[in-house]
Amino acid sequence: MKRLLLACLISNAFALSANAALKEGDAAPDFKAQASLAGKAFDFSLQDTLKKGPVVVYFYPSAYTGGCNIQAHTFAVNYDKFAAAGATVIGVSLDSISRLNDFSADPEYCAGKVAVASDADGKIAKAYDIAVKEAAPGRKDTRGVDIDHGFAERTTFIVTPDGKVAATIGGIKPAENVEKSLEVVQKIAAAQHEGH
Repeated sequence: MKRLLLACLISNAFALSANAALKEGDAAPDFKAQASLAGKAFDFSLQDTLKKGPVVVYFYPSAYTGGCNIQAHTFAVNYDKFAAAGATVIGVSLDSISRLNDFSADPEYCAGKVAVASDADGKIAKAYDIAVKEAAPGRKDTRGVDIDHGFAERTTFIVTPDGKVAATIGGIKPAENVEKSLEVVQKIAAAQHEGH
C-alpha cells in the first residue's frame, strides 16, 4: 500500500510539474549547447536552427534508460517525416556529451539521425520550467553503467521560427510523445503550405 501511495504521489508530482512547463504561445528561451549527432559533437544553436523551420525540443530523463531508448528510437524511425515537415529534432538531457556521443550513434536508438544536446547543469531545462530530479545513488542505465546526473522531466516543445512555443507535450508515453510531436509539425507545415 505504501509503495502504491508513493507511486501515486510521484505521478501526481510529475503531473503538477508538467503544468508548470512553458505553454503554447510562450516565448521559447533561446539556448546554445554542445550536442551530438552520429557520435560527433557539434555546437547547437536554437536561434540558428529556427531559421530553417520549426524545432522539436524534447527533454528526456537520461540516455540509455527504458522510456528514453523508446523515444529516441521512435524519433529516429520517423526522422524522414519530421524532415518532410521542415522540422528539426533536438533531444535535451543532463547527460554528458561523451554519453550522448554513444547514444546519438547507437543504431538501436538515435541511429545517427537524431541530435541530442547536453544540458549538464540543467540550465536549459530550468529555463523551460522543466522539473529536474537529482540522480538516485546506484542507478544504472540499460548498459549497466552508473547514471551520475539529474533527470529532466519528459516534455516536448514544438518551437516555431518566430521563437514561440506552438505546443507543449508531456505526461504521455514516450512513443505517443513522438506521434503527437509529428502531428503538430505536420499541421504547421500544412498551414504554411495553404498560406503560400
